[in-house]
Amino acid sequence: MPTGRRTRPAGRARRTAAASALGGVLLAGALAGCGGDGQDTGTPARTGTPRTPNASSFSGELPSALASSASAAVSSASVSASAAASSASARASEFEASVEAETQRRNAAAEKELKKVHGRGNALAEVGMTGIPRAETGGILAVRVTITNKTDSEASYAVQVDFKDADGKVVETRYAAAERLRPGKKEQPIVFSHRPPEPRLTPVLAKAQRY
Repeated sequence: MPTGRRTRPAGRARRTAAASALGGVLLAGALAGCGGDGQDTGTPARTGTPRTPNASSFSGELPSALASSASAAVSSASVSASAAASSASARASEFEASVEAETQRRNAAAEKELKKVHGRGNALAEVGMTGIPRAETGGILAVRVTITNKTDSEASYAVQVDFKDADGKVVETRYAAAERLRPGKKEQPIVFSHRPPEPRLTPVLAKAQRY
C-alpha cells in the first residue's frame, strides 16, 4: 500500500555503494604509497618549495681557503708586475748604453777620418748647425748638426765642431758622424759641450768630410 514516500531504486543504490567502496580502496592505496618502505616505486618524489636563504647567516667574508688563494694570487701578480718593471728598466738602460756606445764609436771613426783631411773638408755645404735652447738641455751648451747627402750616391760623413771662447780660442772639440747615408737623406746628431756654462762658448763648424 503506497505511503507517499518515493524509494530509491535498488540498482542505483548498489552502484553508489560500489563507487564508495572503490574510492576507499584507492584512498588506502595512496596512503600506503606515501608511507612506503623507501623502495623506488618509479614515481618521482615531489620536492618542497625552495626556501630563500637567511641573509643574516652570511658574514660577507670569503672562506679562509678561498681568501688565502685570492691573497696568494694578488701577491703573485704584484711580484710579476715588479719583475716586469725591473726588466723593462734594465732593457731601457741596456738600450741607452748601446746607443751611447754606438755614438762614441761613430764619433771616434769621424775623428779618425778627419785627421786625414787637409783644410775644412769637402762637405761643408752639406752640413748645418742649429743651437738648442739651454732651457731644453738643463743649461748645457748643445747644437743639432744636420747632415744631408746632396749627392746621388750613398756616403758617410765626418763632422768636427769647435767650441771657442770670446777670444776665438778653441777650448773644446767634438765630433759627429753619419754613416752610409742614402742620397737625399739626412741625419741630425746632437753635439754637447762638456765645459761649464761659464765662460760662454761659441760652437763653430770646423770641418765636414764626405767619404
